[in-house]
Amino acid sequence: MSFNNLDTLYRQVIMDHYKNPRNRGNIDGEHLAIDMNNPTCGDRIQLQLQVEEGKVKDAKFDGEGCSISMSSASMMTQAVKGRSVEEALTMSKIFSDMMQGKEVEEKDIDLGDIEALQGVSKFPARIKCATLAWKAMEKGVDEQGQA
Repeated sequence: MSFNNLDTLYRQVIMDHYKNPRNRGNIDGEHLAIDMNNPTCGDRIQLQLQVEEGKVKDAKFDGEGCSISMSSASMMTQAVKGRSVEEALTMSKIFSDMMQGKEVEEKDIDLGDIEALQGVSKFPARIKCATLAWKAMEKGVDEQGQA
C-alpha cells in the first residue's frame, strides 16, 4: 500500500473514532474518575476506569476537543478494556514513544486502530492532544495505587 493510501486510511480511522466514539459515556458503580485538560487548545476529558483485581474491567470517557484527542480517547478506552493495568501502562508507554517519533517495539501487544495516530508525531503541537487520554489513564491508576 502506498504512503498516500495508508495516510488516507489512517485519517479515515481517526475520523471514524471521532464521529462514532467507542466507550463514550459513564460507568455505573464504583470507578476511578480522572479529569484532565489541555489548556493550550481547550481539549478536556473525564476518563472513568473500573479496575478490579488488577484488570481494567471497563473504561469510558466524556469530554470535548479536537478530532485527535477524542479519537485517541476512543481508541485508548477500547484498547485497555479487559487488559491488566500493567498491560495498559505498557501500551501507554509504547504510545508515548510513538508520539515522540521513536521506534517502538510492540512487545506482543497489538495496537490496532491506535497505529492510525502515528502521523501525529510529525506535528508537535498536536502530540498533547493525542496523549491526553493516555496521561489521564496513567494518572488514575497511579493515584489509586493500581500500578
